[in-house]
Amino acid sequence: MVVFLLLGCGLPAVLVVGVIRETGARPTISRAGVSATDDPATAVARGLSDRITAQLHRQSAALLGGDRAAFLAVADPAAHNDLRRRFGALRELKVTGWRAEPSGLPVPIIGKPGEWRLLVRFQYCFVTPNCRPSPVLIGTRWRENGDLPRLVAMEESKSVETGTRPWEISDLAVAIGERTIVATTPALRGKLPSLLTQAEAAAKVADGYGVAGSRPDRYRIFYAGRTEWQRWYGGERPEWTGGYAVTVGGGHHEVVLNAEGLSSSGTDDLLRHELTHASSLPERGYPGKDTWWLVEGLAEFAGAGDQAVDRYEGIAEVRKLVRGGWDGKLAGINPADDASAERVAGSYGVGYLAVRHLVDRYGPQRLLTFFKSVVHDRRTLDAAAETAFGEQWSTLHDECVAYIRATAA
Repeated sequence: MVVFLLLGCGLPAVLVVGVIRETGARPTISRAGVSATDDPATAVARGLSDRITAQLHRQSAALLGGDRAAFLAVADPAAHNDLRRRFGALRELKVTGWRAEPSGLPVPIIGKPGEWRLLVRFQYCFVTPNCRPSPVLIGTRWRENGDLPRLVAMEESKSVETGTRPWEISDLAVAIGERTIVATTPALRGKLPSLLTQAEAAAKVADGYGVAGSRPDRYRIFYAGRTEWQRWYGGERPEWTGGYAVTVGGGHHEVVLNAEGLSSSGTDDLLRHELTHASSLPERGYPGKDTWWLVEGLAEFAGAGDQAVDRYEGIAEVRKLVRGGWDGKLAGINPADDASAERVAGSYGVGYLAVRHLVDRYGPQRLLTFFKSVVHDRRTLDAAAETAFGEQWSTLHDECVAYIRATAA
């Protein structure tokens, strides 16, 4: 748990369903083809799509091969600065898979004769070859140029689900460990050695909370300065958020830490918390606010480590929440976006204590069985409690609440 502000977990739905498995470092491109039944306008668009696809193929091969000149060669000079940044960031992240697939047909840009816009689904792997790739849908703009259309611009993804990836808009400095990738801006490069050490230690903890084979091949961590915190993955997080994990598909939740005011000890807790989200949560996120206490309680339990319950940093805030008229229900304990830091800390603490009680009584493995049943399999709390604990959830809920009240007394 972090002292200066509490932890958040952004968990939107997966960006693209039906992910195709990466088959190695070789890029593959789907070809549009031309149908004999197409009308003339559609036939033109399909033909252009084929030519753009060939250019994307060349660019993908150049990226994976580390050939920046060839990567830029498909584009107009005006797009080179942006593409250099993307190329450099992706190479820093040790991109091992990069696949570009047109999504639909190109459409003409009104007012710009000869220019077209095409949505492209990029799928990527970092460090680990043959991973399940993470997809991102990006708008691209092209200018007709015979058999070699020219890339005019690559837009920011700005998807509703996840927002813009860091490598789209920022220069990155990266450190890579056995279980983690840690990236930040060049200005914060000096933080990387200590961050990597802390991330590797946190990964060992988080690996113990993987359920249903959900442990990622590498934990992806982005350490955001003030500007980047407002831009990466769309920004606009509640003010009390110290970090979050966002699902990006391919079995990955990318983690973002807010560098502003984060102490070394706070970073340790935060990393354990957020990497546990990345390890334990399904791609599609979790069922809703009624299970928030369980999702955040598990991450807080991992973040707190093996310390005694009375040393938990949020215990004072839990006490204030309990004495301040809490209704004694775990469902709905999640804080509002505009909640005070004190209220946020109390909410996370309630989740922590509920999970702590279940672990103390039944052990971690049965708690993870319960978690999987509720969060992954979307079973009701009643059904999950019967399966995991052999008890009615209403009874266990009351026991958890009694434990929370007694601990906070």
